[in-house]
Amino acid sequence: MKNFTNSVGILGQRRIGRDIKAALSLIAEPLKAVETEINAQAAQFDPAVRDYIAYAVASNGKRLRPALALLSGQAAGGTITDDHCKLALVIELIHLATLVHDDIMDGAEIRRGQPTPNAKWGNATSVLLGDALFAHALKLATSFEDSSISRDIAAAVSDVCTGEIIQTQRRFDLKLAEADYFRVIEMKTAALFAVASKLGAKLSGATDTEMQALDTFGRRLGIAYQIYDDCLDLAGNEERAGKTLGSDIRKGKLTLPILRLLNEHSNGHHAEVSRMLLSGAEADIESLAMLSRDSGALDDAVRIAQEMIEEAITGLDLLQQNAASAALRTVGECVHDLVGGFAR
Repeated sequence: MKNFTNSVGILGQRRIGRDIKAALSLIAEPLKAVETEINAQAAQFDPAVRDYIAYAVASNGKRLRPALALLSGQAAGGTITDDHCKLALVIELIHLATLVHDDIMDGAEIRRGQPTPNAKWGNATSVLLGDALFAHALKLATSFEDSSISRDIAAAVSDVCTGEIIQTQRRFDLKLAEADYFRVIEMKTAALFAVASKLGAKLSGATDTEMQALDTFGRRLGIAYQIYDDCLDLAGNEERAGKTLGSDIRKGKLTLPILRLLNEHSNGHHAEVSRMLLSGAEADIESLAMLSRDSGALDDAVRIAQEMIEEAITGLDLLQQNAASAALRTVGECVHDLVGGFAR
């Protein structure tokens, strides 16, 4: 698939990267401890599968979900404890499990600049690898003294899996409504953002108002981040992204920019756009990517994602105003700028 240039540019992306790094400096030490613990998880498995687990968890990912858990704990006025770090670990292991399964379903060969587990070992082994990570994360979650923590985590995992199933059911479904799309991404992506933010605060003894505010912040940020990822898949640079792009159209996932192209910006060519979506031909995939950009469909998706982030940031006014809540604002602003890079 052709690589487009994100209008943020390399310098802009570096600036965003510096801003995120500055925001996360507040939790640098506990986040480093979580990273160490993530990489140490392979030792908890049978020697026959340790190398597989070690490969799946070793990455240079953004660790955004663990960061939300830690920052939310501090934003609620608490001090980072071992339980906060354990929550961050559990959430990231669940996320990594979903990536293993996503890459299988999408036929992706590259993730974070490295061959995906399915590209290395095939689908059969990779399905079981993802399952093992899910099971391990849920086992760790049962060790919280407050059993409601593990129940909330399990409920989020259920949402993630249900969202993925619904998305798979609705592939190549040209009657998919935007409301259906938002329901899917709220479950499959935003659920983990929300539970990380809410439970980080809960472990700090937050009020119900604070927990609800952070749940909403995480949920809206997660939805916006998924829209960003959808835009990236359609109009990003594969080398810069470090993963296989263009898989959404190939696999029949009707993302927000594509739904906008089909229903709002087809300019009387609805039947032709529909044919291209169903064809699977590489030339049609290239054309759809170009059309989504030139027609304004991609701009629509960017605008909706940015409005979602602005709402998320406004909701932080309900929190204590401290360095951690300010850092959460910065994280939101950085995602706002990232997705804005796809606007014309």
